[in-house]
Amino acid sequence: MKKFLALMMALVMVLGLAACAKTDAPPVDEDPAGDEVVVEDNGAMTHEEYMAAELDSAVTIETYVQGHQSWWDNKITVYCQSPDGAYFLYELACSEEDAAKLVPGTKILVEGFKGEWAGEVEVMDGTFTFVEGGDTFIAEALDVTELLGTDELIAHQNEFVSFKGLTVEAVEYKNGEPGDDIYVTLGYNGASYDFCVEVYLTGPESDVYTTVGTLQAGDVVDVEGFLYWYEGVNPHITAISLAA
Repeated sequence: MKKFLALMMALVMVLGLAACAKTDAPPVDEDPAGDEVVVEDNGAMTHEEYMAAELDSAVTIETYVQGHQSWWDNKITVYCQSPDGAYFLYELACSEEDAAKLVPGTKILVEGFKGEWAGEVEVMDGTFTFVEGGDTFIAEALDVTELLGTDELIAHQNEFVSFKGLTVEAVEYKNGEPGDDIYVTLGYNGASYDFCVEVYLTGPESDVYTTVGTLQAGDVVDVEGFLYWYEGVNPHITAISLAA
């Protein structure tokens, strides 16, 4: 009887150790072939955790390129979005070779510091690595027309968005002539809003830059772009057309 009890206790200990080993092991997933693959914890925050982080604190995010401004002096400013929210990466450290690989949909891991300038929440002093074998994601434009003038709009900061049926009030070149940013004032429901054709994002040869230059006050337009913020909403336009 004592032998039997000793064997039972030994068996319970072995099973307990096995259970502990299983609990402490890295999480696993399965690839399409059914093989187990270890999922590494890279410390990336959710968008909610990123937004809750203190300003000037270190942040790590995993996200997808949606567009970027021109590369210069080993820096690049990137518009990124994940299914749970969007990010503005200001002057991310980047080689010219890597800049060419930052095509829309590309997954990257970013480390930097959370900052804010004139209301725009952004990642500053950042570095990044490509997520090898990562999936891709390209956001569809979210129609936020009805959120203009509301407190809810800022919750979509930096997302790829659209506006429908806005009226052109003014078009002004930054330096009085083509070649730099274009400031576009659009009206909706009796209020005016500032939009921008950012020349480093959509240069003078782009369709959107050319189209904006032909608009007249009173034209009604549909707009797409990134929901940038500068002392209030200030979207960076990527596409514009006369409303049907």
